[in-house]
This record gives sequence, structure tokens and C-alpha cells, in this order.
Amino acid sequence: MKNSKYEIDMCNGSIMPKLISFSIPLMLSGILQLMFNAVDIVVVGRFSGSRSLAAVGSTTALINIFTNLFIGVSLGANVLSARFYASGKAKEMSETVHTSIMFALISGVVMAFVGLGFSRFALELMGTPADVIDQSALYMRIYFIGMPFFMLYNYGAAILRSVGDTKRPLLFLIISGITNAVLNLILVIWFRLDVAGVAIATIIAQMISCILVLRCLYKSESSYQLRFSRLTIKWKYLKQIFQVGIPAGLQSTVINFSNAMLQSSVNSFGSVAMAGYTAANNIFGFLYAAANSVTQACMSFTSQNYGVGKLKRMDKVLINCMILTVGVSFSLGFGAWFFGSGLLRIYTSEADVIACGLEILAFTTVPYFLCGIMDLFPGALRGMGYSAVPMILSVIGTVGMRIIWIYVIFPTHRSLDFLFISYPASWTVTIVLQAVCFFFVRKKCEGLCLQDSIQPECRQLLIAVKENREDFRYKMQIL
Repeated sequence: MKNSKYEIDMCNGSIMPKLISFSIPLMLSGILQLMFNAVDIVVVGRFSGSRSLAAVGSTTALINIFTNLFIGVSLGANVLSARFYASGKAKEMSETVHTSIMFALISGVVMAFVGLGFSRFALELMGTPADVIDQSALYMRIYFIGMPFFMLYNYGAAILRSVGDTKRPLLFLIISGITNAVLNLILVIWFRLDVAGVAIATIIAQMISCILVLRCLYKSESSYQLRFSRLTIKWKYLKQIFQVGIPAGLQSTVINFSNAMLQSSVNSFGSVAMAGYTAANNIFGFLYAAANSVTQACMSFTSQNYGVGKLKRMDKVLINCMILTVGVSFSLGFGAWFFGSGLLRIYTSEADVIACGLEILAFTTVPYFLCGIMDLFPGALRGMGYSAVPMILSVIGTVGMRIIWIYVIFPTHRSLDFLFISYPASWTVTIVLQAVCFFFVRKKCEGLCLQDSIQPECRQLLIAVKENREDFRYKMQIL
């Protein structure tokens, strides 16, 4: 199954070392991708002031709302590709790759026009203050011009992850991340382009990472080789991608919608609180990247093992991922809180902004291992092809809890710390719901696999019995 030094055999051998080998490059990739925005925030915070910092930060939740549905669909491409690759279906794998890349291109173009047309309107709906809305809208419009590059990179990287290759996407992001940092400094400090400069730098960096990942797929000699002349939409594969990806995308979109509502609550405290939340949320994003890398590993490993019928190995994958995500999330979360003052000073030197950021970090970082556990169960379920139910439960547990908190509880206890207690509370509720769901789906999958795919020899035996074939005795001897 393993065809190159970059790929990982997920279906055989010890699990934990391979999970770590898969997760660490993916974790670093996620961190580097976040650094596109982090560098933007640091540069404008240091060289353009708190208003520019608030302007860039206020766009984060909205950008996520606009993009996460399509990014979620890339998870469907990951799951389907992993399943075809593990089972050796080269034709199906190739057609899935070309369908995925074509869809990425189309969705990127669509998102570019959506961002250009509706950015300011969406910012107004969120109650963005008048002193920052012009800069926020300018940043978003320029940022969305690069959306085709962003989408193509993410879908290309999803295909590489499906075969266990997380190292080359990391290399590509290192190159593009360095480019982004250098261009930020040049465009903001030298040319004084403010928020427009950091947005332009991000677009160029995304274009570089896109070109590199497409080049990697083009030069591949395996079943995931890309040929631009074969780009098309095969609806039978797109349908399967959507079955997993759309619920995942909707889940992420709705959760980010709840974050946007929370952003609106933060906005009511003024630009200082907005700047503090921007810096704290960026640190929080690095924790998410670390935990999400384990979730991605869980999904990819589960998908490949499900494709070849190794259910017991699937269970071991989930247990190992649980150990890994708790260790990583708690260590990084506690570290982010303990060194919070120093980390926030990277973004701003203003004491009142740092104080707001510390207040938020206290309730979101230390218990972050709960979020890691919460995301593992949906990751495993998606790997088995079940995505709709975990999406519904995440919306009920996370979004529902936060809506109640923001509109019922928070108005009677208006403070930043009370607002952000909603995070660990919603994580805990959702864990319980997802664990119960996983138990029942796992039992159902066991029955289906025993019937359909786990023991092909037994299936052949049953056919022989029905047809009264003379080789019945021979098949009995084989079994």
C-alpha cells in the first residue's frame, strides 16, 4: 500500500508512532497556516495601532463562516480518497482526485465573488464599530480575491493526507509562510499599506502554497496523480464527498456562526476588548490547530482501516488518538495560560488590551483538552462515513449551549470572563452527546461489515450453498 517515503501504511503495524508521524507535520502545517493571519495581526498591531488590529481581527469569524462549508467538503474528499487508496481502487481514486480539485476551483471562484460583494454588509450585521469597519471591509475584500488559491491548496493537501503524506504540505507552508512574513513587513512598514498590505501578502503566500501542492500531485506516479486535462465533475464521487463533507462543513459553519455571535458580544465592550479578543483568539487558534491534527489523523486512519474491514484496529486508533489529544491539548493549553502575558505582548504593547486578552485566555486554554476530545468522536464517525448525526449533535451541544448563554445568561452577568465560561460548558455537553452517538454507530458498522465486507470467504461459501456448486467442500477446507 505504501508507495513512497512520504506515505504511511495506516492499516498495519504499531499505531501510536504512525499517529505521531502523521500528526506532527499536520500540526505544524496548521500552525503555519494560522501564522498567515498571526503575522498580519502582529504587524498591524505593532506598526499600525489597535484600530487596525481590531479591523483585521473582527474579520476572522466572518471569513470562517464564508469558507468553512467548502473547507468541510474537503474532509469528504479526504475520507473517500483514503478508502479507495487503501482498497487499491486506482481508477476510483484518480476520478475522486480530479473531481475534488475541480470542485475546489469552482468553489474558490464563487467565494471570491461572495466576499467581494457581501463583506461590508456582513460586518455591519455583526455590529462592527464605525471606527474600524472601513478597514475591516477593505481587508476582507482583498483577502477573498485569493480564495481560489486557498481552496485549491486545502483540497490538494486533503488528498495527500488521505495517503498519509503530511510532510510535503508542511514544506509548502514553510515556504509560503516565510514569503508572507517578509511581504507583510515590506508592504506595511516600507510602503505603509496598512491592512491592505497584509491582505495582499496573504494572497501571494496562498498562491505559492497552491502552486506547490498542485505541482506535487502532478508529478506523482501513484493513483492520485493530477492531470489538468482530466479535471471534471464526476457526480457519483461528488455525491459521496458531499455525504461526509457537507455535514462537516455545516457543523463548522454553524459553530463559527456562534463564534460570530460571541464576537458581536465582545464588540459591545468596545475596540480595546475587540483587540484583546483578537490576540487571545489567535493564540486559541494555535491550540485548535494542534488538537485538530489529531482529529484529522483519527479520521484518515479510521477511513483506511474501515475500507479494508479492520474494525478492531479502528478502536485502537480512537484510543490512541484520545491519549494523544489529551496530552497535546492540556500541555499546550496550560502553557498558553501560564505564559499568556508574554504571548499577548507579541501582538500588542497596550496594557489594557493585554489585560482583556488574559481574562479570555483564563477560561479557554487550560480546559482545551475537552475540545480535543469533543472533536475526536466526529472524526472517527466521519472516517466510517457517518457525518450527519455528529453534525447535528455538535450544533445542539456547542451552538445551542452558546446561544442560550449569550442571549439568556450573559445579559444578566455582563463581563468578559462570564461570557467565555460558555466554551468549556459547551464542550462538556457535546462530549456526552458524541460519545453516545459513537457507541451506537460503531455497533451498527460492526454488523454491516460482518455482513458485507469483513469475511469475503464466508460470503463466497454462502453463494456456493445457494447455487449447490460442487466446490462447496473445497471452500469448506479453505475456511
